[in-house]
Amino acid sequence: MTGTAAQMQATLPPEDLEALLDLSRFLEQVTEPAALIGPDGQTVGLPSEIYEVLINVVHAMSQGRAITVAPVDQVLTTQETADFLGISRPTLVKLLESGQIPFERPAAGRHRRVRLADVVAYQQRSTQERSSALDAMTREAAELGLYKDTAQDYTAALRRAREEMKQS
Repeated sequence: MTGTAAQMQATLPPEDLEALLDLSRFLEQVTEPAALIGPDGQTVGLPSEIYEVLINVVHAMSQGRAITVAPVDQVLTTQETADFLGISRPTLVKLLESGQIPFERPAAGRHRRVRLADVVAYQQRSTQERSSALDAMTREAAELGLYKDTAQDYTAALRRAREEMKQS
């Protein structure tokens, strides 16, 4: 089921969030996947994967955020990809050309197409890399005893670091 992101439809939260908040509170108390009850009384169990998606959707919408559910084989334009990542299109093109995010070019076209699954994988890698870098910086700061310093000590350390950078 391949298509463009234009086929994806964002769903806005309802204007009156009360029913959504009730559902959110209910889902917080339920520890196992629930079931759907149809208008005729027929009950169908929710697979755990669907239940998790429901929890995520309700959580996002109860915070007033719009949601979109899309298949992982969804194909995006470069502008749609840039919007998804929250970056400019030129920045995205640099990521594509450097090989950080795979892309395709249709045989007859010059426009790049990006699979949503590849964008999500890039996003997860980037998050992990930033987290690892922050952990390393925190560990290094702790080893140097910087957590015991005052705001003035940090300011002085920054000033020294900037001076050293100017000299090199």
